[in-house]
Amino acid sequence: MGGSMATAQAQYRVCPRTGLQFHKSAESLIKLNAVAGVVALLVGGILALLIVLTRWQAIHLIDADNFYLQLTAHGLDMLVVWIIFFEIAVLYFCSSTLLRCRLATPRIAWLAWALMVIGAITFNVAIFSGNATVMMTSYVPMPAHPAFYLGLILFAVGALIGCFIFLGTLVVAKAEKTYEGSVPLVTFGALTACIIAIFTIASGAIILIPTFLWSVGYIKHIDPAMYRVIWWAFGHSSQQINVSAHIAVWYAIAAIVFGAKPMSERVSRSAFLLYILFLQLASAHHILADPAVGTEWKIFNTSYAMYLAVLASMLHGLTVPGAIEAAQREKGYTKGLFEWLRKAPWGNPVFSGMFMSLVGFGFLGGISGVMMGTEQLNMIIHNTIYVPGHFHATVVIGTTLAFMSLTYFLLPTLFNREMILPGWAKAQPYIFGLGMGVFTLAMMGAGTLGVPRRHWDITFAGAALPYEYPGTALLMIAIFGVAGVIAVVGGAMYIVITVGTILFGKKLDAGAWSTKVSPLRLPVQAALTGHGGHGGGFGVPGTFVLAMVFLVAFVLYYFVNWKYLSTVWGLS
Repeated sequence: MGGSMATAQAQYRVCPRTGLQFHKSAESLIKLNAVAGVVALLVGGILALLIVLTRWQAIHLIDADNFYLQLTAHGLDMLVVWIIFFEIAVLYFCSSTLLRCRLATPRIAWLAWALMVIGAITFNVAIFSGNATVMMTSYVPMPAHPAFYLGLILFAVGALIGCFIFLGTLVVAKAEKTYEGSVPLVTFGALTACIIAIFTIASGAIILIPTFLWSVGYIKHIDPAMYRVIWWAFGHSSQQINVSAHIAVWYAIAAIVFGAKPMSERVSRSAFLLYILFLQLASAHHILADPAVGTEWKIFNTSYAMYLAVLASMLHGLTVPGAIEAAQREKGYTKGLFEWLRKAPWGNPVFSGMFMSLVGFGFLGGISGVMMGTEQLNMIIHNTIYVPGHFHATVVIGTTLAFMSLTYFLLPTLFNREMILPGWAKAQPYIFGLGMGVFTLAMMGAGTLGVPRRHWDITFAGAALPYEYPGTALLMIAIFGVAGVIAVVGGAMYIVITVGTILFGKKLDAGAWSTKVSPLRLPVQAALTGHGGHGGGFGVPGTFVLAMVFLVAFVLYYFVNWKYLSTVWGLS
């Protein structure tokens, strides 16, 4: 009797390989949210392949109606469902696991997961039944079936509950004194993502609830200008949740792989604070030509808020590789500028995926984002395929690749399974990352030549006023098609490895269950939950050189765009 009661009360498991402690309810919910995200990634990936093969003019696979239907579903399943499910898993991991405490209100967390699943299924059914082919923005007065808006609301409510459970878990950890001082940096990054998520979801609720009531006839009119402004506070800010989350993952992986400590916790935390204050404001670049937005706001957004957000990203882009370099030099890799980088574990997908995420986000997503945030350039390139080129660089290379790399750490740690197909796992980040990198560059190149976004046929065949793009634009679209297929192959490899490992991977020692919170042990646990930086004991000349390369690339790209675009569009 006593033994069974003790077993029933055993709520904590310590991973014998990492020292990480999992609360039973948190562990189950992390798994379920991650798995739901991977299912959405599978659906969105299949749609991505069909869309790529349609926009590739030489193939032009599906008809216009199905193209717009699938584009709607692809945007929502990838940007919203896959990423937010995984982010909720990250929030629970960064609170309950890293702070070594129980998850607040597990039953309500189960409810949140169920609402997100029901919501995702509901709006997908509305889309695939042909009743909501309204693109991701779903601008009023273009109506969709009420189920479309209801599904989005249910999903958003579930995600919002997940955010508050994360905050509640932080309160539990503080009250039960499971950590000392401030929360660890990785958890602080997750807190940043959570705060931005609450702002984002609240914006969505403000506009989607009235729109739902409009779709069922209870409200007669929704002002389209108001809808656009408030919707972009939701639509673009959702990307900023991703940025904060995947940067928290960068810091986590640097600690996991290298035992790296932040170069300066104060600087890194200040950068996250700048995100909270300014990053989500960048949504205004989607409505710079909109009369509903005042001139003062446009100037503030593009001249001040954006630059402070960019400063924060540049700080993270310096401190993460700097922490890795300092850790490597501490281990003896001190020859020249880049021995620390050459000796990094490039065959480990946890590291390689993270590093490609960092480089791709900075050089492709970051630089192109500043282009679009510059009002004069924005007016020229905004409704071109340059825009999805930019956000695929930020969200797919940056966020998705970071989440993929974290998955390779979680499979043995959380699911207690030995990874299948290790050769595939080594290659997967490179195939996916390089394919997506060329994919985004081709889209941005085609965008500078005026190729429109979200358009089924760029040749405008049969149009009363046809327009013929230069051959270079068609070449860019062909490169986009080939690279897109390669990226989809990389994504398929990830899903095969992940699902196959969970179902068929060799079972590993899960560790013992206990009724008590475990003490800190093993390097991974200590690195993730500890405090303090390197204190300047090791210089990081290699990181400094890489930062200079980035700045030169940024300046060149910025001014080349001014010249190139003015020439292309006849504005010189």
